[in-house]
Amino acid sequence: MTISYDINKLKFATDEATFKRAVGLYESGNVTKVETMGGYYSAVVVGTEPYRVSVSARNYKQGHCTCYIGQKGTLCKHMVALALHAVMDGRTISDKDRQITNEVKCSGLRDVMTQDELARVKKSITESMKYIKPYSGPSRTWFANQDSLREGSNRLSAVVSDLPVNRQTAEILVKLLLRLDRKLRVGGVDDSNGIVGGFMTQVVGMLQEYARIDPDCINAFKSLIGIGITCFQWEEPLVSIWDSVK
Repeated sequence: MTISYDINKLKFATDEATFKRAVGLYESGNVTKVETMGGYYSAVVVGTEPYRVSVSARNYKQGHCTCYIGQKGTLCKHMVALALHAVMDGRTISDKDRQITNEVKCSGLRDVMTQDELARVKKSITESMKYIKPYSGPSRTWFANQDSLREGSNRLSAVVSDLPVNRQTAEILVKLLLRLDRKLRVGGVDDSNGIVGGFMTQVVGMLQEYARIDPDCINAFKSLIGIGITCFQWEEPLVSIWDSVK
């Protein structure tokens, strides 16, 4: 049966606590009696007691579990554990795949990226940006849209946290901030929960750290001079750094 998701989807689209507990269930062999039928996986997942669980091969958030949370229609660790079993098929989850990056962190590395590495980073950013979607639907789908924003921000966090510190990557981050700002201002993105704005604030903080580590990164802030109205004036700390040294 073809699965429409992978380990990255499970990691970035699931909250950290649920994902980690699901990994524990999968690695402990608690996902048992797995069967496939009609586009769904079904299994008995052993938690506090054995639970009957099913998840769709198209969307792991569509399914059912007989646990207390699952019976309320909420995604639970047992459903994610079954989805992990479907994706990994008994293979060991690598340290990188089990690591969740939902906060932006400066790598502190001083490497220079090759053209191929640069192209891969830009591609990853573009793919992650697809989850930062506009919203104009009915209220019943608003939460799904917010989940998409969170997934996109989590994916972007993982990408930018691996970047080395130099002017080249600082310019990439400034361009990313400008793209996100445009999505928020005129792109129809409803960031009522502050998910995207929170990510942007973290990136600004990381760029401030870039400036301390490598002053040449400050030159990347020049493009922010006189850009006009932005969301919550996120650019001001970076413009202040530019003004202080020029």
